Amino acid sequence: MNLLDRTSNPVFTGYFWDTPDEDQHKMTVRGIFIKTLSSLFVITAIVVGIWKLHSAGSNIKWFGLGGMLTAIIISIVISVKRHWSHFLVPLYAVAKGFFLGGITTYAHDNFPNMPYQAVGVTVITFFVILTLYQTRIIVVTKKVRSIIITVCTSIFITYIISWILSFFGIKTYIWGTSWVAIVFNIVAATFAALSLLLDFDYIERQKGHAPKYNEWLATWGLLVTIVWLYVEILRLMKKFAIRF
Repeated sequence: MNLLDRTSNPVFTGYFWDTPDEDQHKMTVRGIFIKTLSSLFVITAIVVGIWKLHSAGSNIKWFGLGGMLTAIIISIVISVKRHWSHFLVPLYAVAKGFFLGGITTYAHDNFPNMPYQAVGVTVITFFVILTLYQTRIIVVTKKVRSIIITVCTSIFITYIISWILSFFGIKTYIWGTSWVAIVFNIVAATFAALSLLLDFDYIERQKGHAPKYNEWLATWGLLVTIVWLYVEILRLMKKFAIRF
């Protein structure tokens, strides 16, 4: 029997391309794959466009902040109105494109080629986690899921509190280049990577059963994780470059 037929991982199984008689009104891995690639293409196109605008002398100061706030608002709406995801997720991709365009451009200005390196590390990390999941070296049990969700939630709360405090001129430890900030960044990047396990597990459990619009929800989950992972890697690389 072919290895692709024996494994239960959605990306490496025969289900990847879906059988002809499969219910097309249910969530499929093919649909998620196409939607995720399309969304990443939109994000990349916007990042390149902003990069060119900056090179031409345009002010892109508010692109990053505006994109981040818009993405947060859209994420909140998606969480409440999941059946709207088919048009909210593409808008989320656009917002993330502006956010990444802003931070990537500034990162490249101060540390040339670093964004390319961060993209490379992100892609490698994605496939490493995928392999660990596919080979069941890491099994997503209830306990593992609970730990990942708890730590990720704590990280996001820390970021939100630190961001709010920054408006009052209060700098918290996570934004500097101290060893405490670097360790926090490493922990954040690690759990951003581990969050991919939850995305893969969700896809595997829901494919062929969940409603078709859940493809957009799965795509949204992957985009959130991939973008977060890229940002954490970029921040960590920047801290190491400054410190060393």
